[in-house]
Amino acid sequence: MIDLAGPSDADAVRRLWNEIIAETTITFTSAPKTAEQIDRLVADQPVFIARDGTRVLGFATYAQFRGGDGYRLTQEHAIYLTGDARGRGLGRGLMRAVEDHARAAGTHSLIGGISGENTDGIAFHTAIGFIHLGRLPEVGHKFGRFLDLVLMQKQL
Repeated sequence: MIDLAGPSDADAVRRLWNEIIAETTITFTSAPKTAEQIDRLVADQPVFIARDGTRVLGFATYAQFRGGDGYRLTQEHAIYLTGDARGRGLGRGLMRAVEDHARAAGTHSLIGGISGENTDGIAFHTAIGFIHLGRLPEVGHKFGRFLDLVLMQKQL
């Protein structure tokens, strides 16, 4: 089931995100998210969650791509799933919720910045209609090594 996250979901989102931060290069962030950061995220931005009963299996959100009013119609999204949630259609459900919400808010273009090592994430975005814009070599750094960033885009 896909829902809009509320304050009671913030801790589950934080735990999931921090697990991904600590164990993967899916995100280049290395500092754990605090409860205050996630509370603010859930209060200020649309955050969609995929759940199985009471267990949060993933989340997706979006925000303006870059600062300044010239970018107000372009958003960048983030999507994270637990390992056992992948391949079950939950990512598609989360992205459908993000795209529908963003479209209703007037968004023209959705951007995804994906780790070059995340071949599953790149394939997923291709499968749901994102196009490959380019690869920025060695712009990220995590776990003592440099990482490429792949930029993908979908016009809504």
